[in-house]
Amino acid sequence: MTIQTNLKHRIRSGEITIGAIAPVTATKNRIEDIMGSSNYSYLNVDSQHGPYDERLLVEFCEAADQVGVPVMFRIKHTRHSYLVGNILDLGPAGVEIPQTETEETTQEALDYFYYPQVGKRSWGGPPTSWRADYTDRLEYAKFWNDYGVLSLQIESLSAVTRAKTFARPGVDMLSWGPADLSFNREANPDHPLKTDDDCIKHTLMLLEGTETKLSIRNYQYELRNKYLDMGATVLIELPFTQ
Repeated sequence: MTIQTNLKHRIRSGEITIGAIAPVTATKNRIEDIMGSSNYSYLNVDSQHGPYDERLLVEFCEAADQVGVPVMFRIKHTRHSYLVGNILDLGPAGVEIPQTETEETTQEALDYFYYPQVGKRSWGGPPTSWRADYTDRLEYAKFWNDYGVLSLQIESLSAVTRAKTFARPGVDMLSWGPADLSFNREANPDHPLKTDDDCIKHTLMLLEGTETKLSIRNYQYELRNKYLDMGATVLIELPFTQ
């Protein structure tokens, strides 16, 4: 295992952290090219809107580990939050739950993300590439609970206005879903939050005083400063080498 910078601590401290979107088919050389193209802190891989293969995810995480970069993985569907422990066994450093709408989803994600005595995640041992470094069950569980990054994606006006209810201890980020949120805003033209920027500002206000940070898919490097100036501290963008 390559010892990676603790992304969780960097995010929680409010340090600016920028992730690069990468295909799950990326090789070690491709990952090195992506990471060398800008000041990226992690890689972001998606299965919600694309094909997903567990073996490819294992291979991708092993390649990223060799480069020394953590991987955030967006799961296939909100209702799969009970599976986050199984997915994390494949090697990601964190997961993102799309379209989070309920406190029940939040609690289920927390339960299956963290090992006891914090959560209820089943023990299967560390991912293959980490096992030489963590042979003790309790040692690895303690490490993971202080290392893994849990992100919940909010994509509706209802979720935005209740953002603080999702910002429970253990939830490191609320991530932004601008496209689905736009659908929802268009369906509610009389809502006081009229624009995407209104929603971002409102969410940031609700997160004040919590450990949970806001993550935004800005996609383009040119939009970095806009969202950083608004108060977001975690960004996700397409790499320069696309």
